[in-house]
Amino acid sequence: MSKILKKSFLLSLFSMLMTLTIMAQDKPAPASPAETATGSIKGATVTINYSSPAVKGRQIWGGLVPYDKVWRAGANQATIFTTDKALTIQGKTLPAGKYSLYAIPGEKEWKIIFNSQTGQWGINRDGSTTDDASKDVLVVTTKPVKSSETKERLVYQISDKGFALAWENLIVPVWVK
Repeated sequence: MSKILKKSFLLSLFSMLMTLTIMAQDKPAPASPAETATGSIKGATVTINYSSPAVKGRQIWGGLVPYDKVWRAGANQATIFTTDKALTIQGKTLPAGKYSLYAIPGEKEWKIIFNSQTGQWGINRDGSTTDDASKDVLVVTTKPVKSSETKERLVYQISDKGFALAWENLIVPVWVK
């Protein structure tokens, strides 16, 4: 084999090994990892699929998440709420099904929105949410509660009494009867 062919072969082999090494390295963790909360509420199996953003030293309520504007209740894709049985929330029936979950945070009161359109990215290019109000199935109000501890990441918790969103210094409960 000529010297040029040997050099060319070794250079090609080296390039392939470097490419494989680079491709095998771990990808960095996403800024807002996908999470799932699952539990039972009054005999119904409920699942909430969401992306969990972090506080990262930012003001969340009234800052990153503005008051009185529709929010996708998480990061990335719209948060998905699934129930296998009908639920009664504030005297209103939410049929069994799969819904996008949105919220309108307020300083003293929040609106929680269950929307029949699912699978969409949580925001449009202009920063507005993808909530189509004509597809809202149920809208309820709730009062946020100051948390005794700071939650760095957004978390959904499910109990037999309902579910709650907890992030930064607030817990937002949604009671189910």
